[in-house]
Amino acid sequence: MRIDLFVVEYVDKVKEIFEKNRNDKKAVKMKKYMRNKFEFYGIQAIKRRELSSNLQKKENRLNPSQLNRVVIKLWSEDERELHYFAMELLERYKNEFRIKDIKLMVHIIKNKSWWDTVDFIAKKLIGEYFNKYPKYRHEYIKKWIRSNNIWLQRTTLIFQLAYKGSTEQDILFSNIKKLKDIDDFFIQKAIGWALREYSKIEPNEVEKFINNIELSNLSKREGLKQISKK
Repeated sequence: MRIDLFVVEYVDKVKEIFEKNRNDKKAVKMKKYMRNKFEFYGIQAIKRRELSSNLQKKENRLNPSQLNRVVIKLWSEDERELHYFAMELLERYKNEFRIKDIKLMVHIIKNKSWWDTVDFIAKKLIGEYFNKYPKYRHEYIKKWIRSNNIWLQRTTLIFQLAYKGSTEQDILFSNIKKLKDIDDFFIQKAIGWALREYSKIEPNEVEKFINNIELSNLSKREGLKQISKK
């Protein structure tokens, strides 16, 4: 009960701060940009982080149980800025990720899903989790590819974006082969994005891969962007 009360109070503090700084004019534009899928306070990223910085100081540090509950509670709210705050808060604890935290990450990928949150979670959270617990990677990738959930599938394509030279090529190319025939913009765009980023490290390997596999025009065009500049 004590933890639940803490969670409610913590989330209420975030909501109170954001509500006091609401900008209805910007909120309309932000909502429209996100195809009217979410409500907004109308607070842009830099301002949002500035407003909520005190809640992320050491004296307000959360224990793992509190963090989990706070993130879930924030994610249940309507305003998108609360979701952004939740995932950025979770990132601050990336060095302390526990094995079971993958369940929380899957929860926020599958709920209120759109590219703006999924891409952050995939790159900043899932990517870090698999770095810390590589032995679980195959299990979850296999499950997500078969899930028929495009956001989990997209995650398998882009979780290595921050890996740079540590990208595991076999995993990247294998996931692309398994997902390339899915007729969905977000999957095809992710394939191209992942290939484009990896081409900064291994341009010859990416070009050879693209030339030897049947990809959509979107994936191919995106994947070759960096190479064509050279």
